Amino acid sequence: MNFSLYIAKRYLFSKSSNNAINIITKIASIGTVLGSLALFLVLSVFSGLQTFSNKFLNATDPDIRITSTLGKSFDCTDSIQNILLSTKGVIAFSKVIEERAFFKHKKKEHIAYIKGVDRNYTNVIRIDTLIYSGQWLDFDRNTALVGNGIANKLSIGILNYGDPLTVLVPRPGKRYLTNPNKAFRQSNMQAVGVFSVSEELDHKFVFTPLSVSQKLFNYNKNQISAVDIKTSPNLTRSSIQILKKKLGDSYTIKSREELNSVFYKILNTEKLVAYLIFTLVLIIAIFNVIGSIIMMIIDKKENLVTLYNLGASLKKIRRIFIYHGFLLTMGGLFMGTSLGSILIFIQNKYHLFMITPTIPYPIEFKMANFFLVSITITLLGYFAAIIASSKISKELIE
Repeated sequence: MNFSLYIAKRYLFSKSSNNAINIITKIASIGTVLGSLALFLVLSVFSGLQTFSNKFLNATDPDIRITSTLGKSFDCTDSIQNILLSTKGVIAFSKVIEERAFFKHKKKEHIAYIKGVDRNYTNVIRIDTLIYSGQWLDFDRNTALVGNGIANKLSIGILNYGDPLTVLVPRPGKRYLTNPNKAFRQSNMQAVGVFSVSEELDHKFVFTPLSVSQKLFNYNKNQISAVDIKTSPNLTRSSIQILKKKLGDSYTIKSREELNSVFYKILNTEKLVAYLIFTLVLIIAIFNVIGSIIMMIIDKKENLVTLYNLGASLKKIRRIFIYHGFLLTMGGLFMGTSLGSILIFIQNKYHLFMITPTIPYPIEFKMANFFLVSITITLLGYFAAIIASSKISKELIE
């Protein structure tokens, strides 16, 4: 066995005759365990939040969205549809209209987005799985699927034929209209279902058949706002490159990550800041390790002199305390991550902490987080041991 490692193990697991050194060593060990635990849990919480948010984004945003670079709408011609059908990785696509509109029900009013979709929409985005009351759209009638927030605000009932949902959109033009009734196009729709995704989206969207929206906005048969596309999981990037090459600069093509770039930037920034803050806490805890090693060096001075006289080199003696500090931090890392893994399992199984009465606080075990914590603790522990062992000199042991 390695001589320095053997002595380091003996020093780590044997008690010192000085009780103060034992207390300092325990404090250093506990600080490393708690620091590892805190860093691991924080990173796991952010991973859980990202997975939790991705579930909602997957239910509301397509893998790829095509919009016009030159205006709010464009004509989805047969040539564009043929390109989509022939592009590798494209599973399904749906034509969409998305515009702001004014909604009225009885005496209540609300401004939100009307989203006209075709029959193929649920093959691209499974919004129909988020309906908790009523049913999906009837494309042969003026029907609407309303967000839960809008339904509550306007007091909309399902299949209430006596009180339809009125949608108004401004007529385009520059002339001044003296009659307000002529300033808007309007359409009466029957709410057939209510969906619930998140508080923001529940107050934002009302889904209608594409033909109804085209008529309301005075669009022609092929005129739309966007094309939403579902792709094979591993072919999204290559599909985007192919579509950009075939469609040219007249169209903007974005992935789901690009559509929600602000959200991902905020989440990644917050995760980085949290990592840096808890790493700083760990650095402070590592100072206890340095103090513990230095106190151990002072306490074992006579033993070190004996080892030096028996032929142990100064380098080997320093290496004893490098191993000692390394083993101390590795023990803290193992205990911290093990305890963190147990807490993650308990939270996911028993839901001890809740965001709402029905949604547990998300937390997820990821090997990437484990490796990041391990590398951080290992490096900090190694540098702490190097700093402490550098205090050993010939003057100390001669």
